[in-house]
Amino acid sequence: MNSRYIEIMDTTLRDGEQTSGVSFSASEKLTIAQILLQEVKVDRIEIASARVSEGEFQAVKKITDWAKSNGFLDKIEVLTFVDGDASINWMLQAGAKVMNLLTKGSLNHLKYQLKKTPQQHFEDIRNVIELAEANGIACNVYLEDWSNGMRNSPEYVFASLDFLTTQPVKRILLPDTLGILTPSESYAFVKAIVDRYPNHHFEFHAHNDYDLSVANVMEALKAGAHGLHLTVNGMGERTGNAPLASTIAVMNDLMPEYKTSVNERSLYSISKLIETFSGIRIPSNKPIVGESVFTQTAGIHADGDKKNNLYFSKLMPERFGRQRLYALGKTSGKANIENNLRDLGITLSDSDLRKVTQRIIELGDRKEAVTPEDLPYIISDILASNAIEEKVVIVNYVLTHSKNLKPSATLQIKFGDEVYEENAQGDGQYDAFMNALKKIYCKKGISLPMLTDYAVRIPPGGKTDALCETIITWEINGKDVKTRGLDSDQTVSAIMATQKMLNLIGIPNAPQLVSEIPLINAL
Repeated sequence: MNSRYIEIMDTTLRDGEQTSGVSFSASEKLTIAQILLQEVKVDRIEIASARVSEGEFQAVKKITDWAKSNGFLDKIEVLTFVDGDASINWMLQAGAKVMNLLTKGSLNHLKYQLKKTPQQHFEDIRNVIELAEANGIACNVYLEDWSNGMRNSPEYVFASLDFLTTQPVKRILLPDTLGILTPSESYAFVKAIVDRYPNHHFEFHAHNDYDLSVANVMEALKAGAHGLHLTVNGMGERTGNAPLASTIAVMNDLMPEYKTSVNERSLYSISKLIETFSGIRIPSNKPIVGESVFTQTAGIHADGDKKNNLYFSKLMPERFGRQRLYALGKTSGKANIENNLRDLGITLSDSDLRKVTQRIIELGDRKEAVTPEDLPYIISDILASNAIEEKVVIVNYVLTHSKNLKPSATLQIKFGDEVYEENAQGDGQYDAFMNALKKIYCKKGISLPMLTDYAVRIPPGGKTDALCETIITWEINGKDVKTRGLDSDQTVSAIMATQKMLNLIGIPNAPQLVSEIPLINAL
């Protein structure tokens, strides 16, 4: 099958920057421009609107200076206006050589915004194009509100095109300015134009107001569009534009008859860069670039991946410089956990694997996320717990913290068949808990070991909301013994570490001697 090359213009720096609350600095714009052209390898970039601000001018100047030195100047485009020589002079000062002239693509816009006749508007456009040509500036033309024009005033749209196709215009740009088109309309409108003007270059510019931008792009391509306008992460005014990553993936996988120059492996990195510079978070389920889109959550899917890749599709994460992950939560099965353990280089017995799985399910039931970084902590906690026989059980506790009142704790603890209850206050919730515990042990005539160190940590990266590990060091028989507790709540994890210590020293009044405590098992 013969393939047809499609030009990709990225307009993140112009249309994408119209996202509410987004403003890139001049240095950020230069960095984005360099990556889009050198690494993502789009054909062209639209970087600004003329005459917006001094900051916009400086950003454009930075980019054109770099582009001129590196052979990219003809790929740098600026949105301009039908304003006599004002935009042209701005372009010349900024060093830009390609303008995208914004003209009226619907009779409604022409009548109510410009209050001019079509012939008056066409004459104004002709004058700007002549000025551009005289100053060595190449011209593309936008038909603003073209989609409404095709719906409501097609005779005006074709009159505009009849005029424009007589002018020295390189590309005619067809924007669905308000994102109103359906896929069938996108096809019909683009095809009518391409068929009528077969020797001219037309590009489709989709917006996403009805979440149809990618579908509309597909139909525009089938209708014969020669180029597409896209933005990183689908940024843009209102609901944004057609997203670069999704569109390229769709074309590569579902429309192989169309080719682009875009490098798939760069799509995730440019997405994360734009996320950082814009401050607009990428939804975790956004296709291609979202954090969770290559993560299998259900255990049955992870199991299927082990059995002839039953849940794989063409959207392999490696294409985009990513990797497949297996989520840990209440729907996790043995296969999910085994995949994560394999990546960590850890092997567990079936019995320990069942215990780890159960602990992860319990955390998931509490709506807490577990990450692969949490696994070593969970395993350490479970293995350490296995080594200590639980004869002392903290049955229940209530911890309170109130303004201008000392924290308090009520504690219920079980020694074999005996249950004791006590309450106390302290300088903090854990201190109150320990004071209540000391009261109970005092009644049994036993002093608790001295707490010599208390450390809290979370897994590396700090991305988990599930686990907090508290490591407490106790002095027992002149030796330091560490016990660990693991929970989403810091105080609870400290209590769990304390329960392990209580089981190490044994049941009060039991025959076991403190000197016989298996210190090594406390770790």
